[in-house]
Amino acid sequence: MQDIQNYIDGKLVAPSRGKYRENMEPATGMPWSRVPESSAMDVDSAVTAAKKAFPDWSAMPAEERAHWLSRLADSIDRHAEKLAEAETRDTGKPIRLARDVEIPRAARNFRFYAAAATQFFSESHAMENDAINYTLRQPLGVVGCISPWNLPLYLFTWKVAPALAAGNCVVSKPSEVTPMTAYLFSEICRDIDFPAGVLNVVHGTGLSVGVPLVEHANIKAVSFTGGTRTGADIAARAAPRFKKLSLELGGKNPNIIFADCDWETMLATTLRSSFSNQGQICLCGSRIYVESKVYERFVAELVQRAKAMRIGDPMEDATEQGAVVSQQQHEKILGCITSAREDGGEIHCGGEPVTVAGRCENGWFIAPTVITGLGPDCRTNQEEIFGPVVTVTPFESEDEVLQLANGTEYGLAASIWSQNISRCHRLAKGIESGLVWVNTWMLRDLRTPMGGMKQSGMGREGGFDSMRFFTEAKNVCIKY
Repeated sequence: MQDIQNYIDGKLVAPSRGKYRENMEPATGMPWSRVPESSAMDVDSAVTAAKKAFPDWSAMPAEERAHWLSRLADSIDRHAEKLAEAETRDTGKPIRLARDVEIPRAARNFRFYAAAATQFFSESHAMENDAINYTLRQPLGVVGCISPWNLPLYLFTWKVAPALAAGNCVVSKPSEVTPMTAYLFSEICRDIDFPAGVLNVVHGTGLSVGVPLVEHANIKAVSFTGGTRTGADIAARAAPRFKKLSLELGGKNPNIIFADCDWETMLATTLRSSFSNQGQICLCGSRIYVESKVYERFVAELVQRAKAMRIGDPMEDATEQGAVVSQQQHEKILGCITSAREDGGEIHCGGEPVTVAGRCENGWFIAPTVITGLGPDCRTNQEEIFGPVVTVTPFESEDEVLQLANGTEYGLAASIWSQNISRCHRLAKGIESGLVWVNTWMLRDLRTPMGGMKQSGMGREGGFDSMRFFTEAKNVCIKY
């Protein structure tokens, strides 16, 4: 079993207290590596290294910073297969998803922000009384990036890349549940002699690493993706210290389907938006609303396709549904399905654990689950499950479905399926979500803002929004 190490000041080092915890492989239910149980001492060492590196990194010409980010992207590509295999073992997701989507996106994140580093601009405003204002955008200093377990390297790089491009130094805390690709990325940084102290990776739990990172006096901003409850705790700790915050939190996303949609495209995409990564993507559409005239047809065809999905060893190319990330998540999802049954929900498929023969017989697998017959206010339709579970509900009118779509405390993403472009525009305007897809799902332009409303977070990531978050604006007014 491999011992994962922290990456501090350009070196791979053991945690200061010498403590580790087992890192489990979801598909087998067995440990396959050990992750550090780091402490505030390790966080402080990382912050000290980052603070020391900041003057040189922030003063480095943007073209040179871009060069380093491009080298990181190239190294991810060279090690893509190793990273994909590690991501699959760590998370339980199908190898095809890691290989075709997530690892390539991690490289794209660095290439995008390498370009952004050289294109970032500020504003100037000429005044009528012989004066001009211009804005300086300066890096904050040392920033904290806390990434989640569901898309580990993808979202790790989504935060780290813009912070580095803007001239900051970073202390990153990956999820302790899926730490392996962040560790392998640390090896990449070491192997290309990435400037010491500019990026530091400290492994551990939220209590042992996350709290001291958020509360550290020299951390100027925190970017976090994860659960709403954790986000609220981070906000409570950061606010009295006047730190900048970007929080991308939970979702209970509506998928709205009208009878006039492109049926085959909608159905294939809805299957993906419901069950991709075992439903463990914050953008998955877990509440499906279907116009009543096609409701029964939709339920029948979605259930047929969900039943046909191949559940198996995630390391096999043919697998479409892998394991959920942990035993705790497995038990939580099954508990939510039990709650749905108790509230009168009808389970059309799934709703139960699945045993996969061979090496995965003790893994944490759950069949794709489709539920109908639940009201809008039940727990299943109000609380984020984060698993392969969707509810389907009929609607009669635009007004009704808009009220249903907005009827939770979340507001992260939504999908609309219709060929009536006026209707799509009306609904897109009225839906309380930070991101709205029309006749598609998960089609992402990295230049656009990404983030949620209500309890789905605050702030925006993506494009120059991320660059602005990781910089401080300073206005200079000159009278001439």
